[in-house]
Amino acid sequence: MEKPRNTDMEKVGKKKKIILLTLAGVGLYLLTSGISYATFSYLGVPTTSIVSPLPSGESKFKVDLSAPKTEECPLNGQMFTKAEKDIWSKRRPLTVMIEDHQDCRPQSGISRADVVYEAVAEGGITRFLAVFYCGVSALDVQIGPVRSARTYFLDFASEYGDFPLYAHVGGANTPGPANALGQIGNYGWLRKGNDLNQFSIGFPTFWRDYERLGHPVATEHTMYSTTDKLYEMAEKRNLTNVDEDKVSWDKNFVKWQFKDDVKEGERGTKSPSFSFWSGYKDYDVKWEYDLTSNDYKRINGEVLQKDKNDQMEIRGKVIVIAFMKESRANDGYEGNLHLLYGTKGSGKTLIFQDGQVLEGTWNKKDREERMIFKDQKGKEIKLNRGQIWIEVLPVGQEVSY
Repeated sequence: MEKPRNTDMEKVGKKKKIILLTLAGVGLYLLTSGISYATFSYLGVPTTSIVSPLPSGESKFKVDLSAPKTEECPLNGQMFTKAEKDIWSKRRPLTVMIEDHQDCRPQSGISRADVVYEAVAEGGITRFLAVFYCGVSALDVQIGPVRSARTYFLDFASEYGDFPLYAHVGGANTPGPANALGQIGNYGWLRKGNDLNQFSIGFPTFWRDYERLGHPVATEHTMYSTTDKLYEMAEKRNLTNVDEDKVSWDKNFVKWQFKDDVKEGERGTKSPSFSFWSGYKDYDVKWEYDLTSNDYKRINGEVLQKDKNDQMEIRGKVIVIAFMKESRANDGYEGNLHLLYGTKGSGKTLIFQDGQVLEGTWNKKDREERMIFKDQKGKEIKLNRGQIWIEVLPVGQEVSY
């Protein structure tokens, strides 16, 4: 006897069943993938396929950057629009640890910092503390690679209010004088929430990008964030320009004194170059003076340094070289790699601006006091308006110019 054929309705039913099963499978795959990703992120296991929305370079704030620049940035004296000031005046400075290992170059975001501090982190390898405030008010800037905290960089960050935003990935935590994570707790930064440690925040404020440079790099060179993401985290924690008692972050902030550029005919030709540690050529720095623009191009390890975000050359308006006593922490850490710098007190300084060099001293009474630069007569040196670099060199290190 002939078997009955499937009707059209039966065929349609089977197709629907296949489609539903397919959709269910896709949904299950996405669900398990998400759970796996969340699990690996939580455990700190590298995930090479992380996809994160990268910043467009445009902030959520719409600002006419062609408007008159009438407002002085309190950090470096650079002039900005009133609309930009309206943005930064509702925030507090954002300080970020950015590494300078040769495998992480070129870095992202440094060209947009208002002030940058540089010192050896360990093993002759330097690290930056980039201070963002005015220059990113109308931009969403990718920053990184973000690295770990060091005690002397905490001293520099502390100049920007009692509770500056401090972004980093972990830090030195061996008991002793270099215990940066312990000090963050002692300073009240954990309690106040201004400590933006990736270990306690995670994705999507921070993410790892293994393909950013177009070739594989070690995991420690892959952590990134953006200025908007970090400021959004600050907003969630109610960290604005004022604290819970409505006291502004800059109540006791001491501004450096600023001046305009000298005329081209009065400019010099001096370009400083130096090593942080002798024999570590990959971290040698030369600041090449440009007479026309009256600033200094940064050459790092014999390569002109650019910002990965937009290929902008790293240019400093003022280069301050501060000589500080360097010593080992002797805290029992492997290889005795943890360093200390004498950030408090005073020492010799060389200040390069307008193609000229001024000899003087740096002075910083304690952790929260502003580092001030004075000439040989004891008068504060006025700095040109623009990005300022503080280069911390061991006492006795040679500088050529």
